[in-house]
Amino acid sequence: MRKICMLATVSVLACTASGAQAIDSTGCGLGSMAWRGVSGPEAQVLAVTTNTSTGSQTFGITFGTSGCDPQGRVTGGTQRMVFDFIQNNMEQYALDAARGEGETLETVAGMLNVDKKTFAAKSQQYFASIFPDDNVDAVYVTAKIFEIFAV
Repeated sequence: MRKICMLATVSVLACTASGAQAIDSTGCGLGSMAWRGVSGPEAQVLAVTTNTSTGSQTFGITFGTSGCDPQGRVTGGTQRMVFDFIQNNMEQYALDAARGEGETLETVAGMLNVDKKTFAAKSQQYFASIFPDDNVDAVYVTAKIFEIFAV
């Protein structure tokens, strides 16, 4: 009887959670890194189970590894979040970076938790490096942002 109750509870939770696909909802750790980019409750359960069973989340938080930051910031998903934003707003980001001001610069600065004015000024200063030609892609732009700002 207990097995049936447990199975029913897990089924209800899985159905309820199927709509919840928050970015980095499992925190940091090896499991979160291994299943990054995979959506659905199964991936989240596997990520949490791996984090817990290996102790990688606690170790990562303590020593700043596995996408964790000892200051309490989760860093593993930041690159992905910035990449997604850049990919969807590339043209406007390029225009704002060229001018050294704009909403896209403020948004990325907020994602990176850096000063907005400094970020805007550096984006303009390094514009030619971030956007070396018209065929640049979001992967390159995101990598350059993280290189320049050493986040």
